[in-house]
This record gives sequence, structure tokens and C-alpha cells, in this order.
Amino acid sequence: MDSPLPPLAPALRSLPEYVRHWAETTPDRRAFTFVDHPAPHSRGIHRTLTWRRLHLRVRALAARLAQEAAPGSRVALLCPQGTEYVTAFLAALTAGLVAVPLYPPGLPGHGDRLTAVLDDASPAVVLTTSHVMREVREFCTGRTAGIVAVDQVPDSVGDLPPISQDDDAIAYLQYTSGSTRSPAGVEISHGNVVANARQALAAYGLEERPATCVGWLPLYHDMGLVLSVAAPVVRGMLSVLMDPAAFLQEPVRWLRLLSAHPRALSAAPNFAYDYCASAVTEAQKQELRLDGVVALLNGSEPVRAATADRFHAAFAAQGLAPDVHCPSYGLAEATVFVSAARPGEPLRRFALDRDALAAGKALPAPAGDPRALTLVGCGTPAGQLVRVADPVSRARLAEGEVGEIWVQGPNVGRGYRSREEESRRVFGATFADGTDGGGRWLRTGDLGTFLDGQLIVTGRLKDLIVVDGRNHYPQDVEASVQDADPAVRRDRLAAFGVPGDAGERVVVVAEHARSVSLAEIDVVGLGHVVRAAVSARHGLRLADVVLVPPGTVPRTSSGKVARALTRRRYLEGAYTPEPAA
Repeated sequence: MDSPLPPLAPALRSLPEYVRHWAETTPDRRAFTFVDHPAPHSRGIHRTLTWRRLHLRVRALAARLAQEAAPGSRVALLCPQGTEYVTAFLAALTAGLVAVPLYPPGLPGHGDRLTAVLDDASPAVVLTTSHVMREVREFCTGRTAGIVAVDQVPDSVGDLPPISQDDDAIAYLQYTSGSTRSPAGVEISHGNVVANARQALAAYGLEERPATCVGWLPLYHDMGLVLSVAAPVVRGMLSVLMDPAAFLQEPVRWLRLLSAHPRALSAAPNFAYDYCASAVTEAQKQELRLDGVVALLNGSEPVRAATADRFHAAFAAQGLAPDVHCPSYGLAEATVFVSAARPGEPLRRFALDRDALAAGKALPAPAGDPRALTLVGCGTPAGQLVRVADPVSRARLAEGEVGEIWVQGPNVGRGYRSREEESRRVFGATFADGTDGGGRWLRTGDLGTFLDGQLIVTGRLKDLIVVDGRNHYPQDVEASVQDADPAVRRDRLAAFGVPGDAGERVVVVAEHARSVSLAEIDVVGLGHVVRAAVSARHGLRLADVVLVPPGTVPRTSSGKVARALTRRRYLEGAYTPEPAA
């Protein structure tokens, strides 16, 4: 058992400085634990690094990297989830290199993205582990000079040259998911990641009363990297990791870890909470004690109030408090965290008038309106400025007016690697009248507004469907479709607009649930039910409803539905009805 957590560290400039601080002041405390699940129904094998051991491994690997590449070079992380990934990331920063958090080539469906990122980043060296060395070597042939297995580097490989770390220097490239374009590498500085970690710690109340971070999100994902690595390093907290595949195989594994650690904090996309509510059995629930959970962040995809209700109803008997659900908003260009609901506060729900929202106004729906759209508040800004602007005129909008979300703060990245024009457009926005604090603002590409001080995110600017001059948010249409018939697989569908003779036509491509075969589904009847639901709720006619097999609708590396890619494949004729044999 660890001793009570030490006081806050002094303000330091980089994550390696914090690692050294905790290694010197609390050397025997646990820093990172990876829980491996090597077999089906495995309870998990724990592998732990103390702060002393972490610092030793980071320094050794940094010294090895210094033999391979000059400061400022890129180093790609193609490690499986685990403590080796954490060591590799921190060692790259310690050596003055630019880390590129990625994944091994075996990740299903993401080989093309991995190729595109490696071509763009041009790493001087690749870090991996002996377990996947062969496939990494084959994949990287001709792409990089050196490949180093993290777990084969001895504890002492020579002295690490003294390296001065400027907090404005690039620490790592966080590649965007590529849902609407080819992946772009956001340049995150040492100062950016430390600032965002401290913002997250303050937002979730972890400065004075720290928690144990429990996470299964992949470490190449921005939320996984900051919440499971950066924030624990800045505060000196224990971070307990597991593999995303282990969660998907048995979601109760995540809840067991939450149950086993007092004052546990974790994060997941909306679908994970629905998944747990439906997949964890009554027998599995009996072993869980969730009264120690202090915060469950919900982000990365639209947050649905009904999901939070289902999750808390499913685990109320296990002591899960109703006020630990924290809807949050962020994006890679801002390191990750921008706005967050605070633990201990009830979920903020806003029942809005659909027609007014389609016209760009967030107005309360009349009492009892069956067409009311319920949106969840994503809290208040986490130590940064957030404004809503007209994306065309660049005028600041008032509360209740829907526009593009703009962000300004020490966590906003420097720009995109080798994309100067796009960087100026996205990271260099100014308000038309030159007011509101001046300086440059980040254009997020997300639409939203403020209501009662809460940030409400309504959708993506590029995904917006416009029919007869009215705006329709695809995730809103998708929610209506999946609620219309249980044969539609939840959160595995895409709504989008395509050109037609009389204007934009709306199409839905949806996977059917794994629990039923196509032969058991009345496809024509399902289409009628879905069209009727969308017409009644949105006043919108669907031009096409395509039902496809599970696993067909593409998703980004962060797990979001890739609507733009789905649209392109639809237009190319890639989706044909599944044979009913």
C-alpha cells in the first residue's frame, strides 16, 4: 500500500522534469501498472513500475535514443499498450526528440493510416517491443533507419548528454484521426502538455485530492495519453492501464479495476458506457464495489443523456454515485481537454426546440414537446478561454446562438506539421472587430453554444446536413435511427448528405446488430420504421437507408464513425445489401 500522496510538485517545464522530481521525492511509490489479460476470462496479471524504476528505464532508453537520432528528430512509437509504451514516450521527450504516438501494424483496419502518418512524420527511429518486432520490421522496411525494442535496452547504456528542454519546443506530434481528411500532425509543445495536464487536474478536482487513473483508452489517442500518462506524471498519481482489446472482450474488466482502486477516475467514449450497461451480467455485478469512483469522463464522441442514465441505473446497486458522470469536450489541436463538467454536479440536460436549433438558435422546447432534442452540457472551460463565433463573418455570438467553437489558452498546439497555410487558418483566427482579448484563436470546426454557462456541442461544421435551408446534425439523425429499431447496431451508423437533382439528399448507412442475422430482419419493414421516425422527429425525408454487416461502417483510430469516408464509399457504390442467405 502506498503512503498518502505527497504535496503538489513545483511548477516544472516538462514531463521528464516531473518524472525526475517524483523519482527523487517518492522513489518507491507506484507510478504505472499495466494489467495484462493474456487469456479469455483472465483476471489479469499486474506489472508495475515505481517512480525510481520508471526514471531509470526512461534515462536508459533516452541514452539509447541519443545514439540513434539528433535532438528534434521524430521517433515513432509502435508499441503495444503497456508500461513499455509509457517508457518509450517519456524517453523520447527526455532525449529531446519529438515523439509520434502510434500503434503496431497489426491494428485491424488502420494500416493505411499508419502508412500515411509514417510517410508524413519521417521518423529517424522507431520504438517497439520484442513481442511485435518482426511485424514492425516488415512494415517499416525502407521507411526508417533504426528500430529499437524498448524491452531489450539494458538499464545502463551510457550517459545521456545534457539536453536543455525549452517549454516551447515540440514534445510530440498528435495525429488527428483523419475522419474528414488525411491525418495531420498537431505540434504539441512541452508547455502545451504540462498546461493541459494541470488544467485537467484542476477541472476534475485532483490537485488537493488526487485519484488513481484507470484507463483502457489507447495511448496513441489524445485523451488516453493526457489522462493516463501526462496528468499522473504531473501530479505523481498512480496510473493503471489495460489494453483496449481486453475491455472490448470483457467490459467488466474495466469495472473491476475501478472497483479495486479507491478514488478511481477514468474516461471513455459514450459507446463504452452503453456497452457496459448491456454486456456486464448480473453475476459479474455482484463482485463490484463502485462507491469509490470519483469521476467518469465521457468524451470523444457525442454524449447522450440516455446513455448516462442507463449506465448509472445498471450499476447503482454497486454503489455508483449518480453525480460522477462528467461530460467533457476537447480536441487534439488543444492537446485534448477544453471544457468539462465537474465531479459532484448533476448531469446538465437541455431540452431544445428542434426547429429553432435548425435555424441556429438554442431555445427551450415547449413543455411536453415530443420532438424536443435533449443535449448534455459539457461543463465550463478548463483554464482557457472559449467563445462561439460565426464561422463566416467571424463575429462573436451571444449565448444561445449556435456557431463555431473557438479556443484560446496555453494548451493550444503550435500548428500542423508542414501545413503552414492550414495552420494559419485553423490556429490563427481573429474576431472581425479585433476585440475579445485579441491574440490568435483556435477554430475547432465544432458547432456549439453556451447555455447557463455550460458549453453545448451540437455537431461538426463539416458534417452538417443542410436541406431546404435547415440545418440537421448527423448524430441527431443517427440517434433517431438507432432508437427506431433494435436491429440497428448502436453507434455504428452514419448519416450524411449527398448531391441530388433537387438539392441535398440524406442517406443513412447502418450496421445491423450482431445479435441478429440479416435473414431474421425484415429489411423493408425496418426501412419504413426508420424513415417514419426520422420524418416525425426531424421533418426530414431519407433518400436511402442501407443496412450493412457488423464491422462495415468505418471508424477512425479514436473510435469515431468516419462519416466522410462512409459517404465516399457510398458514392463509389461500395455498400450493397447483404445477401440474406
